[in-house]
Amino acid sequence: MSINLKNKQEIVKNFGSNEKDTGSTAVQVAMLSQKISDLTEHLKSNKKDFATKRGLLMMVGKRKRLLAYLKSRNLEEYRDLVKKLKLRG
Repeated sequence: MSINLKNKQEIVKNFGSNEKDTGSTAVQVAMLSQKISDLTEHLKSNKKDFATKRGLLMMVGKRKRLLAYLKSRNLEEYRDLVKKLKLRG
């Protein structure tokens, strides 16, 4: 369920400014989006896994807060990120 090293490096390369940029808001949102999609698939087959559901809801909330922060700081980067990740609409 967790992101393996290869996927993590690929996400950092695609969304970060360099290969060591793991802390930027865009990279954090992209990693959370990957984890959310993995957990969503897990919960489709394990409907009674309430601990995972709680973790999923916490991740969705954190991603929402990070996106709001990015939107307030840099609207153009926010729009590009949402378009790349296909989050809204």
